[in-house]
Amino acid sequence: MWFHAKIVARMFLSAHQPKPLLFKLALLPHLHSFTSRCYFLSQASLPCRSISSYRDPLVTFLLDALKCSSSVSCCRVIHARVIKSLNFRDGFIGDQLVSSYLNMGLIHDAEKLFDEMANKDFVSWNSLVSGFSKMGHLGRCISLFSMIKSEYGLELNELTLLSIISVCASAQARDEGQYLHCCALKLGMLAEVKVANSLINMYGKFGCVDCAFRLFQAMSEPNMISWNSVVASCTQNGIPIEAINYFNMMRMNGFFPDEATMVSLLQACEFLPLGMLIEALHSVIFTCGLDSNVTIVTTLLNLYSKLGRLDASRKVYAEISKPDKVAWSAMIAGYAIHGCGKEAIEFFERTVMAGMKPDHVTFTHLLSACSHSGLVKEGKYYFRIMSDVYGVQPRLDHYSCMVDLLGRCGLLSDARNLIMHMPLQPNSAVWGALLSACRVYGNIDLGKEAAENLIALDPYDPRNYIMLSNIYSASGLWSEASKLRTLMKRNVLTKNPGCSFIEHGNKIHRFMVDDYSHPDSDKIHKKLEELIRKIQEVGFVSETESILHDVDEEVKINMVNKHSEKIALAYGLLVTNADKPLVIIKNLRICRDCHTTVKFVSQIEKRVIIIRDSKRFHHFSDGLCSCGDYW
Repeated sequence: MWFHAKIVARMFLSAHQPKPLLFKLALLPHLHSFTSRCYFLSQASLPCRSISSYRDPLVTFLLDALKCSSSVSCCRVIHARVIKSLNFRDGFIGDQLVSSYLNMGLIHDAEKLFDEMANKDFVSWNSLVSGFSKMGHLGRCISLFSMIKSEYGLELNELTLLSIISVCASAQARDEGQYLHCCALKLGMLAEVKVANSLINMYGKFGCVDCAFRLFQAMSEPNMISWNSVVASCTQNGIPIEAINYFNMMRMNGFFPDEATMVSLLQACEFLPLGMLIEALHSVIFTCGLDSNVTIVTTLLNLYSKLGRLDASRKVYAEISKPDKVAWSAMIAGYAIHGCGKEAIEFFERTVMAGMKPDHVTFTHLLSACSHSGLVKEGKYYFRIMSDVYGVQPRLDHYSCMVDLLGRCGLLSDARNLIMHMPLQPNSAVWGALLSACRVYGNIDLGKEAAENLIALDPYDPRNYIMLSNIYSASGLWSEASKLRTLMKRNVLTKNPGCSFIEHGNKIHRFMVDDYSHPDSDKIHKKLEELIRKIQEVGFVSETESILHDVDEEVKINMVNKHSEKIALAYGLLVTNADKPLVIIKNLRICRDCHTTVKFVSQIEKRVIIIRDSKRFHHFSDGLCSCGDYW
C-alpha cells in the first residue's frame, strides 16, 4: 500500500510549485469529480518546513476531501498528500484515513496504517472498532476490545462498547454479548443511557426479553429510544400484549410515539389481530401527525388487509398524498389475497398511467392476483410484458405464480412444461404450486413427481408428505398413504395442530380441533350440531377425503365435524351481530369439507363470513365463495 501511495504522490505532486492554499480552498464546493479533486490536491503542495503555519487549513481540507471521496484511488491520493506534507497523526487525519479504508473494504491497508500510528488515542481505537463493527467482523472487534482493556491500559468509553454490542446483536453472539454486559456493569457504564439502550436492543434480538425488561426497569430516566427498544423487543419475540402495555406506560410517562414506535406496534398487531386495537392505533397515528408517513400508513394498510378489511385498506391508500412503490404493491397484494383479480388489474393499470413504474415485487402480487382469480389470459399477458415492456426479469416467485395459475385452471401439463423449461432451478414454492393443483384434480402420477421433488428439496417439511397422502387417500390408495405416515413418524415429522381465531369483546378467542375448553363450550357445540343438521336438510354431504385414516365413513364424518373453524363459526354466530361480517382466522389451509360447510351456512344464516387461511381470504356469501372453490 505504501508503494502505491508513493507512486501516486510522485505522479500528482512532484511537478507542482507551491500555490496560495486559501485561494484553492475556495474552490472546494466546485470540486465534484475525482479528477478535479486530485488536481487540487496536487496544486496544494507546501514545503514541509512551513507546515505549522498552514497545518489547520490543510488538515481541514483533507478531511473534507476524505468525506466526499468515493473510490480507493481518491483515498490513496489523499493519503499520498498526507505523506508528502503532513505527519499523518496530526489532526486525527490518520483516524479518518483508517475509517475510509475500512469503509471501502481495505482491511489490510487500514490495519497497516493503524499499526504505524505511534500516538493512538480513543478516537483512533474507536475508528478501527467502529469500522470492523460495520463490516460485521465480530472476532476482530472482540480482539481489539481485549487489547484496549488489558494491553494498552486505556479506560474504555461508551463508544467502544456501543460498536461491539451492535455487532454482537447482528451476529447473534450471545456469549460475547453477555460478556460485554458484565464489562459495562463492572465499569459503571449501565448508567449511560446509550449503553443500556444498546443492550436492550441486543437482548431483544437474542430472544432474552426478561433481560431486556430488567435493564429497562433499572433505568432511572429512559429516553424515547429506550421505550422504542423495549417495545420492539416485545414485537420481535411475539409478545404483542407486552408491547401494548409498554406503549401505554410510555404515553403515561409523557412520551409521544414516533415512526419507530408505531411501526413496532403495527407489526405486533400481526400477532394480535384485534380490529378495535388497529382502529385505536389508527387514531393515535392521526393524532400524532404520523398519517403523512408513508412507511406507517403502508404498514397500516397491509394490516387492515390481513384482518379481512379490504375497504379500510382502500381508504388508507386513498388518503396517502404521495404513495410510493411499496404502498402501491401493498395495495395490489391486498387485492390478491382477497381474490379480487380484476380490481388488482384495474388498480395496476390506473397507477401505471399516473407514472408509477412497477418492479419485481409489484408483478409478484399482480400475478398472484390473477392466480387467485383464475385469470389465465391476463396472467400470461402480464408475465410476458413484465420483461418485454418493463425490463423486469422473471424470478422464482413469478414462475410459482404462473404454475399456480395454470394448475388452478386444470392446465397441469402446461404447468409442468413451464417448470421443465424455466431458466431457474425450481424451488419448493414452484413444486408446491404444482402439487396443490394435482391434489385438486386428482392427478396421482404428476402429484407424486411434484411431491418427490419437494421432499428432495426439504425432507423435513411435513406439509409435503401430508399433501401427497391427501392425494393417495382421495384415490383410495390407503396402502400408499399408510407408507407416507410411517415415513413421517420415522423422521419425527408432525403436523402443526389446526387452530382458528375469532375476535369478540376486545379479546381473541382461540379454538382447537374438538375443543371443549371455552367457558361456553356446551352452547357452542349445541349450535354446531344445529348448523350441521340444518345444512344437511338442504343437501349438504360431508366430504371426508382430508381424513388420512382407513376408518368407517361415520367416524370420518364425526372427525371433520370437530374441526376448529367449524367450532369458531358456531361461536361467531352466537355472539356477533348479523349485520356485520363474521371474520375467522385459521393457521392452516381450510379443508374441503369445512369450505363447503361455510358455503351452506352463509346461505341458510344469511351471513357474510370471511375466513383467512394460510393461503388467502375466502369471502362466503349466499352459498358462494370468492375463491371459486379452488385455493
